[in-house]
Amino acid sequence: MSNDFRLGGDLPIGRLGFGAMRLPTNSFHGPARDPETGRAVLRRAVELGVDHIDTAAFYTSGDGSVRANDLIREALHPYPDGLVIATKVGPLRTPDGGLEATTDPGALRALVEENLAGLGVDRLDLVYLRIGGIQPPPHGESVAARFEALAALREEGLIRHLGLSHVDAGHLAEARAIAPVAAVQNRFLRADRRDDTEVLARCEESGIAYVPYFPLGGGLDDIGGDRVAKVADRHGATVPQIALARLLASSPVTLAIPGTGSPAHLEENVAAGSIVLTAEDLADLR
Repeated sequence: MSNDFRLGGDLPIGRLGFGAMRLPTNSFHGPARDPETGRAVLRRAVELGVDHIDTAAFYTSGDGSVRANDLIREALHPYPDGLVIATKVGPLRTPDGGLEATTDPGALRALVEENLAGLGVDRLDLVYLRIGGIQPPPHGESVAARFEALAALREEGLIRHLGLSHVDAGHLAEARAIAPVAAVQNRFLRADRRDDTEVLARCEESGIAYVPYFPLGGGLDDIGGDRVAKVADRHGATVPQIALARLLASSPVTLAIPGTGSPAHLEENVAAGSIVLTAEDLADLR
């Protein structure tokens, strides 16, 4: 299976990218991490061939002193040719440091402009409309007005491609009736795929990127077990590396965006992209 993908049909990227969520802090409420380490991780990711970075303006340390978008701009701007930066809008920081998704279409322009300024660009490569939190998607909730607002910003030239995050198949169909959808970013649980089986099928049919967040479980999903360990031993790899390789092997439209604030962990994640699972491996991993 190819390690390359054309996002939106026109942006060639590797299927193993990098998620920036853990650069400012290890959790949304946690203390700030060293920003120079974060910048070093970003520079090393690009050196290793990563050409797809996933971020958001709300990826900040608990006190707001370290911001993922600032780190990306400081480390990599002017951006190398071919680097695709995806961001997402919808969630707003609450006074207690949490996140709450806005349902107001009028709020999205300011959020897009915040990302433009933070990243230091005139146009964003990919903007996801994120709805809800990390629980099952809010079924039946319309995304039309919010997606129309983003589609208008796309027509203005502020956005190149549009995506959806934390949605079901109904949301995807509703959005695609308004404007093209280049990517879907949903939670991916090995133990319970009921919510996403149909979404992934629609993505495969239409060449839409399927980009799981928490590709290594995020502490919410067990990626290990004896079967994964057996395959890891066979390849001389780690369990997380095999989990990433399995994710990439699951569908030709699936991308992986593992995140880390550690240079060593980054190297381990990127190396997973070169692991080729055999038919025997895949049978063992079922």
